[in-house]
Amino acid sequence: MKKGIIIVFSGSIIIAFIVAFSAFSPTLYPLENKTTGKPLTAAGSPFFPDSAVFAGERMPIELFDVHESLERELIVNMNFHSNTLQYLKRSSRYFPVIEKILAENGIPDDFKYLALIESDFMNKVSPKGATGFWQFMKDAAKEHGLEIGTEVDERYHVEKSTLAACSYLNKAYRQFGNWTLTAASYNMGSEGLARQMKIQKVNDYYRLLLNEETMRYLYRIVAVKQIMSNPEIYGFYVPENERYKPVGYIEIEVKTAIPDWADFACQHHTNYKMLKLLNPWLRDTKLTNATQKTYWIRIPEN
Repeated sequence: MKKGIIIVFSGSIIIAFIVAFSAFSPTLYPLENKTTGKPLTAAGSPFFPDSAVFAGERMPIELFDVHESLERELIVNMNFHSNTLQYLKRSSRYFPVIEKILAENGIPDDFKYLALIESDFMNKVSPKGATGFWQFMKDAAKEHGLEIGTEVDERYHVEKSTLAACSYLNKAYRQFGNWTLTAASYNMGSEGLARQMKIQKVNDYYRLLLNEETMRYLYRIVAVKQIMSNPEIYGFYVPENERYKPVGYIEIEVKTAIPDWADFACQHHTNYKMLKLLNPWLRDTKLTNATQKTYWIRIPEN
């Protein structure tokens, strides 16, 4: 008898707790579009654009599968608040650097969103070993001019890895003839994409059946572009003063071996941690530099 009373009483507490928690828990999607004033559905369905473009090439959203695929990525990124907010914050630091290099190498500006979805603008290493903002595998990185070793790995160097990405993208564009297929090839490889195009007798990304990751790839890029170009429409507001600014630095020319980077940092009035934050491509505590190669090492401006 006592046991039954305890069970009922415990259930009442649990129910009361759930009701109370529900009343005070934060909403996981915006209830109202701040720009249009129109309510959003309980599922957080986003405002779907009238048109969508990647790198100057139109996305055929009138096709039901294209429409639904783009809408899926809009919903995912709109409701993945922690990730999307960090995209908006980090973009102010890294977009200006990447945009300049893309423009100088004839690559459409929209490819900055490709780098963003690849890495979240973090120097990640994937389970397969793809590394850095542009997620280069070791062999591809070397093929496009990056130095890879135990002491230096330029996949972690934002400017140099962006230049390498431009090299890849221009080569792929010459092969495929449009930027949409070029972007898809960045995800699955040029050979794999060309093979599927031959098997399926189709040369249009939106009419190809590919692996799931590549099938979602362009839609993810365009969804992130849409949200970041119109953040308030999708319920995001990050004031300019809350976005991450570029870190000021000066560069020190190094042509010799550096026995200890911590000593080097102290000699230049900084510390090992800051040296590695500004030069993540330095992968060891020292630099042998047997070939007397020139490196430019960044230290804080102030």
